[in-house]
Amino acid sequence: MPQDARARLDELRADAAARVTAVADALDALTHDRSSLNDDDEHDPEGVPLSAEWSRLQGLAEAARSELTQVDGALARLDDGTYGICTRCGQPIPAARLEVRPFAELCVPCAEKQR
Repeated sequence: MPQDARARLDELRADAAARVTAVADALDALTHDRSSLNDDDEHDPEGVPLSAEWSRLQGLAEAARSELTQVDGALARLDDGTYGICTRCGQPIPAARLEVRPFAELCVPCAEKQR
């Protein structure tokens, strides 16, 4: 399982890192576009206001950075031998949960308690 987990986590990490870069590039382009406008809500009549696009991109950036952090945490747990062990109760995290959420830190009962 650790080899499979590492390959999956490495793939997720590469994807998240690519999204971080892509969204940062889009935010940079939007910042450039906004700098030439007087009104924060100037926009193409066929499109969305720039402020709405800025908010959307900020949300995507935060989600990508969060996933990258979670994957890095899972890789660190894999390296130190604690991957697949709930960080709260110390019980094994079921393989099915790790299949769906490979960077899970908590078993299902502990995750439900956290809600």
